[in-house]
Amino acid sequence: MTAETEAPLARDLVAGLEKGLQVIEAFDQERSRLTIAEVAEATGLTRAAARRYLITLTHLGYMRHENKLFSLTPAVLRLGQSYLHSARLPRIVQPLLYRLAYSLGEAASVGVLDDDQLVCVAAVSAGQLVSATLQPGTRVPAYCTANGRMLLASLPQESIARFLERAAPEQITRHTIVNKERLALEIARARTQGYALVDQELELGLRTVAVPLRNFRGEVVAAMNVSVHAGRLPVEQMVERCLPAMIKIQVELGALL
Repeated sequence: MTAETEAPLARDLVAGLEKGLQVIEAFDQERSRLTIAEVAEATGLTRAAARRYLITLTHLGYMRHENKLFSLTPAVLRLGQSYLHSARLPRIVQPLLYRLAYSLGEAASVGVLDDDQLVCVAAVSAGQLVSATLQPGTRVPAYCTANGRMLLASLPQESIARFLERAAPEQITRHTIVNKERLALEIARARTQGYALVDQELELGLRTVAVPLRNFRGEVVAAMNVSVHAGRLPVEQMVERCLPAMIKIQVELGALL
């Protein structure tokens, strides 16, 4: 739910479902195996409540339990696959994304914002293994990616201001922009020029250029990028080589979304 969406009444919410999903979200790359106490601390639940949720999730097949440590099972992927298989956006963009990637001989992907993160919903490698983050389901910080920065630039100004206020940029590579004033300038630049160019801020060697994807009402619903390895294409040639093909696909998708 975005900040602009009106919050529902408490009586309309299923608290048990909300807390169960919080337990699942407590596990990540850095915390792949957790004890009951660690889950309780991460979610704000009591240890007794955390234990019940973990036992329930284990019974349903979403967790495994070994030596007092819980971890997620592949069954959790069903939740993400349900979106990828049922959502309209990935199904519509995939064929045109395929055409874009193979016309340029580079990797391409489409992403959406989830709070302050960018989630990849469609990707085509075109034989170029540029980054492990360019595959459906991966999520990365929005501030240091071309798709993410383009989507941030498409938000209302007050939403951008709130994002910058709460953001805590990390120095992921030596190129990552962490100064908030400079980050604000880059977001404004993307908003003005209609595309975002990010050079090795998420991964060394990864250069990306992104454009917004709008629906038939003109609303930005996603962003599309082309990613190249820095050793193959100088940054000053990214826009000239990639942007014309991207704009063509952008226009075509605008009539379909």
